[in-house]
Amino acid sequence: MANPAQATGAPEPVKAATGAFLTPLFTDRRVAAVLGLGFAQGIPFLLVYATQSAWLVQAKVPLATIGLMSELTIAYKLKFLWAPFLDRYDAPLFGRWLGRRRGWIVASQILVALALAGVAFGDPANWLAWTVAFSLALGVAGATQDVVIDGWRITVAPPERQALMSSWAEIGFRIGNLAAGAGALYLSDAYGWRVAYLCMAVLLAPGTIAALLAPEPPPAPPQEGGFVGTVWAPIRDLLARLGPLAVPVLALVAGFRMPGYVSNAMAIPLFKTLGYTNTDIATVTKLFGFWIALGGTFLASAIIPRIGMMASLLIGTVVASASHLALAYLAWHGGHGGAAFWTFAVTVGIDGFAYAFASIVLITYMSRLAATEHAASQYALLTSLCALPGSVLAGFSGFVIEQTGFAWFFVGTALIGVPVALLCLLVARRHGPMEAPAA
Repeated sequence: MANPAQATGAPEPVKAATGAFLTPLFTDRRVAAVLGLGFAQGIPFLLVYATQSAWLVQAKVPLATIGLMSELTIAYKLKFLWAPFLDRYDAPLFGRWLGRRRGWIVASQILVALALAGVAFGDPANWLAWTVAFSLALGVAGATQDVVIDGWRITVAPPERQALMSSWAEIGFRIGNLAAGAGALYLSDAYGWRVAYLCMAVLLAPGTIAALLAPEPPPAPPQEGGFVGTVWAPIRDLLARLGPLAVPVLALVAGFRMPGYVSNAMAIPLFKTLGYTNTDIATVTKLFGFWIALGGTFLASAIIPRIGMMASLLIGTVVASASHLALAYLAWHGGHGGAAFWTFAVTVGIDGFAYAFASIVLITYMSRLAATEHAASQYALLTSLCALPGSVLAGFSGFVIEQTGFAWFFVGTALIGVPVALLCLLVARRHGPMEAPAA
């Protein structure tokens, strides 16, 4: 008699793994909450700059200025500076009612909604300073929300539950990104950018509901030390554990996503220059790209346990950087309509799959580097370090394109990955086994 699992076409281990992944969503309110909180995390970042760049192009803001405005995401790179204080002190008003972690989550979400409303009532064609000011405020509020949600996720569940929590947070994040990308672009074409941004503010509601229904982690023990000590303690711990590997490991983290940050700054301006509408861009990069990115996410999750952390990092940086050559091809041969649209779709698919794969690999690596007692602060530090160099370079991307054109610009971003791959090989050799240093 045939095995029931074989009769349904699904191997028993696959069915068991699927059940273990899905069941907690309905039986563990921490998992359900992290899905909603991940959704809220996925909304602000794109609206600070990436999605907004389509609005800026329509408003005829110069490309050089649009490139400089990528620096409005600077708060996401500097969030490690205030992350230790969010670990240590309660949020005003909300902290007494909801507890430290949930109090900060709700407070930060209110600030994100207010900043989105501020951007909505801007007019970048005639008053760019207003848009810059509220976009910067949105970046600070969104970065703060990231810190406090990551802190809640790490402290509310034991280590053996973290992989599951992170997976559902990532799924929520990608759905939020879909809303902030495709949703905002569709709404902008149909009703205008003001309505689009106001709708994004309303979409934070599921995250707030999740925060209210989520359990509050046990309070952390009191910490000693003043301002400098609070900031320096997690950094000192990380450097002490890494020892002689500190410089190459931190350099690898800083450089790993640099090509992607520089490339992403000018991806949407390229698509707009080639004549694609906001609806075209939303359909390909967000709706089609959402499923492509999930494929990259699942592939990375399956590969890391099989080939090791450092080997996965090497593949991630090579694949992600090489994918920018597809954007260079699009710049040379792309255009609007007919077969050119499928060139656009395939190009975006290649870049999106590689980006998602590399992102999951890096998130896993940074999570392994963080110590439990400083998890939120050290994770914020590592993500800031990862984003800062690429963000700084992205600020000059518009000037580079004015001199070289889009095609050679994307060839250049692909070549940035070569020294990063060599650094990955160096770190892997000094590690010995192809794994991350022990936390």
